[in-house]
Amino acid sequence: MKTKLFYFSGTGNSLKIARDLAEALGEAEIIPLSKAMVNDEVIIDSECMGIIFPVYMFGTPLIVNEFIKKLRCAKEQYIFAVATYGGRAGSALLQVKDRLSKRGLKLSAGFAVLMPGNYTPLYGAITPEKQQKIFDREKIRITEIAQIVKERRPFRIERSSVVFNFLSNFIYKLCAPHVYKMDKGFWVDAKCNSCGICQKVCPVSNIRMKDGHPAWLGRCEQCLACLQWCPQEAIQYGKSTSGRKRYHHPDVNIQDVILGEEK
Repeated sequence: MKTKLFYFSGTGNSLKIARDLAEALGEAEIIPLSKAMVNDEVIIDSECMGIIFPVYMFGTPLIVNEFIKKLRCAKEQYIFAVATYGGRAGSALLQVKDRLSKRGLKLSAGFAVLMPGNYTPLYGAITPEKQQKIFDREKIRITEIAQIVKERRPFRIERSSVVFNFLSNFIYKLCAPHVYKMDKGFWVDAKCNSCGICQKVCPVSNIRMKDGHPAWLGRCEQCLACLQWCPQEAIQYGKSTSGRKRYHHPDVNIQDVILGEEK
C-alpha cells in the first residue's frame, strides 16, 4: 500500500476529498481518523500518508491534534495534509506543520481546499448551484494535489495572510480549550422522533440516547454531524439554527458516515 489517507469528516466534505484523492492516486487506503485513534499508537508503514480534515475556528479539530500525538512513522515519511474550509483556512495547516515538527516529522505539503460551509449556528447552506461551482473547482484541485503527491514533491504550506494567521491563532488558542463542552448548546425540538441517528453519526461517540432523546457527553468536536444529518431537523444549536437550511455533501450518505470508509 503506497498511500494511507486518514480523514475526519462530520458532513462529508473531507470524506469526499479522501475518496477523490484515493481514486486519483491509486493504491490508496482510506481510514477514518476515529477508527485509527482506537489504538494507543498509529503506526504508518506506507510510503506516503495524508491527513484530511475540516478547518474549525481557523485551526485544526482537536482530534487531529491527538492523532498527531499518536503517530509513529519514519522521519523521512512523505506526509501531506488537506484542510477543507468554508470561509478561510486560517493557520490550520501551519498548526499541523508545527505539531508534526515537535514529533520530529515533516509536513511535506499542505493544501487548503474550499468546500461549502456547514456551520449552521452562523449561516444556512448555500444554494445547490453555488455548491456545484465549488465542487467543480474541487475536482481541478484534486488533480493538482494528486500529481504533487504522486511525485512526492515538497510543496508550500498553504495559509492565510500573516496578519490573519496571527489573528486566527489567537482565536484558536482562545476557543480550543472550550470546544469539548460546547455541546451544551445543542437541544432538540418537538420534531425529534427518537430515531437515534444522531448517536450513530457522531464520529467521536459523544451522544447517547436518554429517555428517547440525545444527550451530549462533553467531548464534542463541533463537527455538527448530529445537527446536519438529523432527518427531522430536530437538533438545534443555540437560538439561531431553527429553520436554517442544513448541509451535507450530496455524494455522501448517512451510511457512509455511520460505517466509516476504510478500503
